[in-house]
Amino acid sequence: MAHNAPIRKIIHIDMDAFFASIEQRDNPELKGKPVAVGGSRERGVVAAASYEARKFGVRSAMPSKIAQSRCPDLIFVKPRFEMYKEVSWQIRAIFHEYTDKVEPLSLDEAYLDVTENKKGMETATAIAKEIKEKIKEATRLTASAGVSYNKFLAKTASDMDKPDGLYVITPKKGPVFVETLAIEKFFGIGKKTAEKMHGMGIFNGMDLRKYDEVSLVQHFGKAGHYYFQICRGIDDREVKANRKRKSIGNERTFDIDVLGVENQLERLMQIADLLVADLKRIPVQARTLTLKLRYADFHTITRSKTLINQFFDENLIEEVARELFHQLPEDERGIRLLGLTLSNFIDEEEKVGGQLELGF
Repeated sequence: MAHNAPIRKIIHIDMDAFFASIEQRDNPELKGKPVAVGGSRERGVVAAASYEARKFGVRSAMPSKIAQSRCPDLIFVKPRFEMYKEVSWQIRAIFHEYTDKVEPLSLDEAYLDVTENKKGMETATAIAKEIKEKIKEATRLTASAGVSYNKFLAKTASDMDKPDGLYVITPKKGPVFVETLAIEKFFGIGKKTAEKMHGMGIFNGMDLRKYDEVSLVQHFGKAGHYYFQICRGIDDREVKANRKRKSIGNERTFDIDVLGVENQLERLMQIADLLVADLKRIPVQARTLTLKLRYADFHTITRSKTLINQFFDENLIEEVARELFHQLPEDERGIRLLGLTLSNFIDEEEKVGGQLELGF
């Protein structure tokens, strides 16, 4: 590699169907059956799906009605976020046996920098294998691990051999691996961006590498800098143990523009349900809720409300989301995108009133 950044040992751990697997673990009657956590047969959205449900095309963030139409035998289970948090803390305690450079992304996944580790183990692969074994012993759950020299490739690797996988991308293998990787599998490239790339003749990393950085920025804005780097297997981001979130949110782009106020509100409430689930997974205290709406002609509107003396909770999110929606002028245009975001977090100080090649 021509890039001269330090070579790190990075592990990305991703629990397998975390919420659904906990439900199947704790209720033997659910084992081997298609399970959806969250939602119901009448309304709501799926927060997580078991692998048995995924075989039918059931996915997280999918409206419950669509999920049930795809899998008539789908079993809906009420989420138990306190239990998920408890298990998550068990898993994080295992991570910290090896390194304090742990960057959680959510309850069920995290980056670990084990370039230097507490146990003096020589390879990141051996550490990842041991962590997986300890997680299974402590929780009776499986995790998939990706091992590489940067965050992008470690996260990509963790998805290569699910469930219960362990995939390693060494510094020597990285650039070649990326060449043949389908654009859809690049972390940070979503469905719409992939479609745009297909229109430009970009289907894998090698195709993407044919474009210079200036061209990619012209086509994709600031993200073009990132795409230029990752198609070469380059990612200099460090694992940040104290990474602070600035917002949490959910948005959906609809395949068919949504018409009619009643239908639009129903979709908005589905997104509110997802945001409530996120708030339980990533507990923060937020003062601002923002509604984002994009019409069929791509005209985009945002509306926000900030609370002064209280914080948004699950009871307020739906109420204020409706309020913000009804503030918008009546419009007959269809809606192609809806989103809700919580921001303006209170920090911990405010709460208390003040403050070389490595072995893989």
